[in-house]
Amino acid sequence: MSLKQRITDDMKTAMREKNVARLGTIRLLLAAMKQREVDERIELSDDQIVAIIDKMQKQRRDSISQYEAAARQDLADIEKAEMLVLDGYMPQQADEAEIAAILDTALATHGATVAAMGKIMAEIKPKLAGRADMSKISTLVKARIQ
Repeated sequence: MSLKQRITDDMKTAMREKNVARLGTIRLLLAAMKQREVDERIELSDDQIVAIIDKMQKQRRDSISQYEAAARQDLADIEKAEMLVLDGYMPQQADEAEIAAILDTALATHGATVAAMGKIMAEIKPKLAGRADMSKISTLVKARIQ
């Protein structure tokens, strides 16, 4: 079953169960997916859907930190609940050993220089997209090449 079909089925289930919070989050996700399909005139693949979900998660993380800084825990809790729903559609996270192996391979291929940073990240990103936080990966690469 494709990820898009799974999300649609989950929306129908949430409607039947009258789970308003989950339904709202899934509808936001479907709207973002539909918007991209219409704008680019394409049918989204699972990888493209994961990229959309990843972007939405980043937005939620930013919102949570801002709400907590403003002492608005009620709004932060709503964002956290949305994050949990979105997490259910992400692929299994890569473990430390797998990340280290991918980093080692990329560094060996391109050399551990600052000039090769873009090439290293370009090789790593498709392998870890949606499975690891790319900002943390970028920090790990920077630490290894300095």
